[in-house]
Amino acid sequence: MPRRAQLFGGADDRRFQNPTTGDERTVLAGVLAAQRATLEAKCAGLDTALADRSVPPSTLSLLGLVRHLADVERRWFRQVLAKEDAPPRFSSPADPDGDFDGATPAPEVAAEAWAAWRAEVTFAEEVTAAAPDLDVTGEDSWRGTVSLRWVLVHMIEEYARHNGHADLLRERIDGAVGV
Repeated sequence: MPRRAQLFGGADDRRFQNPTTGDERTVLAGVLAAQRATLEAKCAGLDTALADRSVPPSTLSLLGLVRHLADVERRWFRQVLAKEDAPPRFSSPADPDGDFDGATPAPEVAAEAWAAWRAEVTFAEEVTAAAPDLDVTGEDSWRGTVSLRWVLVHMIEEYARHNGHADLLRERIDGAVGV
């Protein structure tokens, strides 16, 4: 059996094609793109199993992570940086855990989650590319004034943490490691 380190994609794996040199925006956006691609890779080839929970009483699932990260992308890029009135798609004050609790094995739930996540990622990439610099700021009720630079670093951290969860979830579902 190959070692875990030998199971990751080769040179054609887009997670490993991000720039390792260049200006700060290019490097940060590239690392974030790799983290996003990792989430997609961890979920690839699964249908209703995306909604499989980790272990009771947790509601953690791959589908819940997709829904959660769609809302996180939406919050930081659409609400905070673009100053849009854009409530979360999957959670609310009345249902703060709706992103995970609503991750059910229905195909339409997964399709909606992926469509939302992809729309929010596209919007975030556009905001990042259009900003005159990384010092563009927004106001957040939790953190106060935040810069685009901080948001990019925070999003990398957010994805890295949740991709660790995704590693374990995927291995529990079908034994796949290194995807």
